[in-house]
Amino acid sequence: MDRQMILFQSPVMGVRGLQGFVGSTCPHICTVVNFRELAEHHRSRYPGCTPTVVVDAMCCLRYWYTPESWVCGGQWREYFSALRDFVDSFASVGIKLVFFFDGMVEQGKRNEWVKRRLKNNREISRIFHYIRSHREQPGRNMFFIPSGLAIFTRFALKTLGQETLCSLKEADYEVASYGLQYNCLGILGEDTDYLIYDTCPYFSISELCLESLETIMLCREKLCESLGLRVADLPLLACLLGNDIIPEGMFESFRFKCLSSYTSVKENFDKKGNIILAVSDHISKVLHLHQGEKKLEEMLPLGPNRALFYKGVASYLLPGQSSPWFFQKPKSLIMLDKQVISMSSDPESKQEVPICTEPESKQGVPMCTEPESKQGVPMCTEPESKQEVPMCTVPESKQEVPMCTVPESKQEVPMCVEPEPKQEVPMCAEPESKQVPMSKEPESKQEVPTCAHPEIKQQLPVETDSDFNLEVPMYAHPKIKEDNPMDMDSEIKQQVTLVSDPEILKVARMHHVQAESYLVYSIVSSGEIECSNTLEDELDQALPSQAFVYRPVRQRVYTLLLGSCRDDISASLAVKEWFVYPGNPLRHPDLVRPLPMIIPGGTPSLKSLWLNQEPAAQARRLDALLACFNLSSSRDELLAVESPLRALCCLLIYLFVQVDTLCLEDLHAFVAQALCLQGKSTAQLVDLQLEYISPRAVQLGSLLVRGLTTLALVNSACGFPWKTSEFMPWNLFDGKLFHLKYLQSEKGYSVEALLEQNRSWLTRFHNLKAVVCKACMKENRRIVGRGHWSSHHTGRWGRQGSSSHRTSSACGHSGQGQPWRDQGPGSRTHDHDQWRRY
Repeated sequence: MDRQMILFQSPVMGVRGLQGFVGSTCPHICTVVNFRELAEHHRSRYPGCTPTVVVDAMCCLRYWYTPESWVCGGQWREYFSALRDFVDSFASVGIKLVFFFDGMVEQGKRNEWVKRRLKNNREISRIFHYIRSHREQPGRNMFFIPSGLAIFTRFALKTLGQETLCSLKEADYEVASYGLQYNCLGILGEDTDYLIYDTCPYFSISELCLESLETIMLCREKLCESLGLRVADLPLLACLLGNDIIPEGMFESFRFKCLSSYTSVKENFDKKGNIILAVSDHISKVLHLHQGEKKLEEMLPLGPNRALFYKGVASYLLPGQSSPWFFQKPKSLIMLDKQVISMSSDPESKQEVPICTEPESKQGVPMCTEPESKQGVPMCTEPESKQEVPMCTVPESKQEVPMCTVPESKQEVPMCVEPEPKQEVPMCAEPESKQVPMSKEPESKQEVPTCAHPEIKQQLPVETDSDFNLEVPMYAHPKIKEDNPMDMDSEIKQQVTLVSDPEILKVARMHHVQAESYLVYSIVSSGEIECSNTLEDELDQALPSQAFVYRPVRQRVYTLLLGSCRDDISASLAVKEWFVYPGNPLRHPDLVRPLPMIIPGGTPSLKSLWLNQEPAAQARRLDALLACFNLSSSRDELLAVESPLRALCCLLIYLFVQVDTLCLEDLHAFVAQALCLQGKSTAQLVDLQLEYISPRAVQLGSLLVRGLTTLALVNSACGFPWKTSEFMPWNLFDGKLFHLKYLQSEKGYSVEALLEQNRSWLTRFHNLKAVVCKACMKENRRIVGRGHWSSHHTGRWGRQGSSSHRTSSACGHSGQGQPWRDQGPGSRTHDHDQWRRY
């Protein structure tokens, strides 16, 4: 029971109230399982197939981040070590991991995204209040993941040789689809939606014991047994309760009516638990009674919410699946928010999955059990349940629907067929299935059967350009079809794209799916990006938000990516930015125009940056990267700096030009920590002790890490002039070490003391400092110590005479009344000028 209590205290997503209900009302659906035993059982059933667990990585970030220090900007070396231990634990029992990350926020879930970001803002405010009051890091109960954790986890996993994918919509759908299509051992995550999807088993990441590889399996079939429902009813239940698509208040009156007529209300259950029981009772005893006779909208008070409701239910239907609650034609469409939603299958996927089976039997893909199995492995099916669910019934339609026969019952059931059926994907369905050719896994170089994910092993020739400096081979996502490039182009053109070149869109999409780029595909395809919360102190008016500091860089990236759009409508071209910063209510995106950039030889095309393999192209890529940071004049000095410190120098020059409240002591702390980091082991970093926590240093740490994520955007937009290892935080930054150097520098420690009396670091320190100071002087920015600040730092709005306007405020302390937090969130269109001050 203790294990279950830990599970249900974890932050989860999905269906409202379902996680708590499972813990309090039907904990029997949770079974302790061991991955080693599950893997052995899987291999015995499917010889030659590698047991695969598909991981919802966004759900796992809190679990993976085990370092004790989290508020200082991230303990990246420790974190990388923890990820390696996680991967090695599964590899030791022969389990392959496939990691999925959220690629973009669907429009239908934007409101929920905003609600969570505003909630996080309140949590961050409490964190800084605690730091100011106690001068120490809050307890784990206030834990907030370090900025940039998700993006750098992608790169870390790829560095560790793991298959890492980025979704084209929210990841939970693609995770569930992947688990079903490739007969995965299960899904590892923390989202109650995985109880709703009719897919492979769902395992809890928060309950995972890495040493023993034991965790909790949550069984949807047992949940249905407790609620008196069928698996096919779960999407209906989820939408009536409210989820990320359906607002909780939409069916509040309906739920109240169900609760009022429910005769089995249990006093020892909470209100949400009773509501779930009442709604389930209404589905099983009332809606089932009229199913097949009345349309769903006649049985439910859908009203004007009909389209949104159907979209919500359809969002749980994986490729090849249908719902018995839809009585429209199988291909009937609902227009909602200018999006086309198919009611019988995934609106994007064109892959056909065999479904010639009983509807409740997972469409012919063997799941976690065999009814006749006597082995002592926990199972999650009801072998005795032979209940049939109508599929794709079209009572009013005269159109013929292909039928397929259920072997056991000899009954014919309709089968949803795509208008242009694609070649069937070979499935690892039974031990006696035909042999499959062998291919080499890129990570392990060992020969394994391709039955786990056959389509992913087809290489795309155009994307293997050596100039990209990619550290692992590129493979196609199942949703990417290699047979005809124009198929992808037509699919992409169903939405409005800012870049019309199908070849560029294909490359951008491929790099996005393979988790090699950051934000680029969102910009070129939809012109809309987002950035989640950052540890920023809303009461410190002296330091601007990272959203403002790096906006000019993003604006130049927009020019690079959208340059082909410069025509008679260029004046109205703007990218929608959903960036979280203090004071932004997120009611509307900020509309941000591209910013002109100067590149020697002119602005190159994306084809020349992304596809040109000539030796001179690499120099053009680097020129573009430096121009995005307005550092073209410092090219030679930066190239003389060794890797990975040149990336740090690039960011420090940009930061100190942009923000006048950064002083010489800050520069010393940044450079000293980077040099000292090179000589410290992970164990030494763990043992570092801090005298106290400074809220300003916390924000500076987050500001630098967000700079590294911005560098990831620029690097991918420019065609990868730098290897990703050059700007990975575990090679450049340790939050606790930076905090230590910041406190020492603030106290007036000498450079020798900051460098721990290491003479070899002293020369490098002065060289790096000289590069930064010289570049800043070219922009009329003189870096001085805090004691040399004069009264001319008034925080006035205006423009500097240089090409790079910057920001400043009086004396660098909080509470000076600088207007950084009041700079017009909302739908106004922003040029670069108004975001600068001196």
